[in-house]
Amino acid sequence: MKNKAMRRINEILFVILAVMVLISCKEKEKKVLTPEEKEYAKQIEHMRTQTDRWMRTNPDSPFNAKEKVEFHPLNYYEPNMDFIFKSKLYEYDPKDTVTVFGTKGEKRTFLRYGYFNINYEGQTHKLNLYVGRTADGKTYPSIWFTDETTNDETYGVGRYLNIRLSNDPEHIYTIDFNAAYNPYCAYSKEYSCAIPRKEDHLNFAVEAGEKKFHD
Repeated sequence: MKNKAMRRINEILFVILAVMVLISCKEKEKKVLTPEEKEYAKQIEHMRTQTDRWMRTNPDSPFNAKEKVEFHPLNYYEPNMDFIFKSKLYEYDPKDTVTVFGTKGEKRTFLRYGYFNINYEGQTHKLNLYVGRTADGKTYPSIWFTDETTNDETYGVGRYLNIRLSNDPEHIYTIDFNAAYNPYCAYSKEYSCAIPRKEDHLNFAVEAGEKKFHD
């Protein structure tokens, strides 16, 4: 009986030690932010606070403009500078007109304008840029994508990135996935948004930017 009790005590001590080692390893894995990363995280948090305020209070937001949707703060990944990339915009030649479907089934036409090369973990991934046209004839650039988080941690249709085109052909753009956001249809079924095409899929998990709003 005494030997059994000692064995049981040793087993418990072994489990406790293993847990302590695991916790210690996890603590060591925590990344220590540089001053630059801390400043960047502050800027991102400020931007997200401003976005929440606009979404909650502005009459033109998807929570107020049409069918009333109950608001709660938007969901995000922690700011991560590993998902910021520099890339030149490579223009397609020719620039084909393609059909992009909306979430309500309507067809939209966009100019397949160009692409960026995103290098992540030793692999190069293509991120397309499209140019659309408003009803009054104005043009606007669009970037949308799906990735390995889509329909899991992030919105099932995909996410968008804002961009401003430069007239400088050698201009290097900053692609910051921390700024990736959900289109309005992610919050309310009253809206329709462009669905990323198959070729707009990034074959890695973009664990940055906005997550799902609805469970």
